[in-house]
Amino acid sequence: MGKVYARIDDRLRSFIEAQKVFFVASAPLSGSGHVNISPKGRAGSLAVLGEDELAYLDFGGSHAETLAHLRENGRIALMWCAFEGPPKVLRVHGRGEPVFRDDPRWAELVRRFGDADAPGLRAIVVVRAERISDSCGFAVPFMDYREERTLHADHFGRKTDEEFAAYCESKEHNGISIDGLPALPLPLPARTS
Repeated sequence: MGKVYARIDDRLRSFIEAQKVFFVASAPLSGSGHVNISPKGRAGSLAVLGEDELAYLDFGGSHAETLAHLRENGRIALMWCAFEGPPKVLRVHGRGEPVFRDDPRWAELVRRFGDADAPGLRAIVVVRAERISDSCGFAVPFMDYREERTLHADHFGRKTDEEFAAYCESKEHNGISIDGLPALPLPLPARTS
């Protein structure tokens, strides 16, 4: 049942935009390094920029593995699962690039997310799709969406940008990944917008 697509058409865009959560996978080049899989789900934090390009907001946390992997090799995969409606799993394999807060592209990119721009934003990950494919999703369970968790936004919303920068510096695996790769540039650049 799986199919490979040449581009993100309107139907795929609608599917992507309807999902409440997506998953990001990345890995270092080293075979002994750690593969990383992260759930993402803050409303409005993912944007389809074009037929082969997506971007998502990267908010602060205790690790920055995806940023480190992208800086080292650029490989990334995004995955969405239909937890309601017809079964489907959609994957986008591609090359990703973290755009940090002091990058000249920051202001234009962050505007693409409207109200999703919020405290605790440390990077925008831009993904250029190289392979877009789906599979059946027959084994993915039905799950009901209740509401957004606001804990992350509330927590970082109480911090000034300077306090957020200090938080990023205090976490062992923000500046350097668990495999020792450069991750988030520290000190955290000030926002350009």
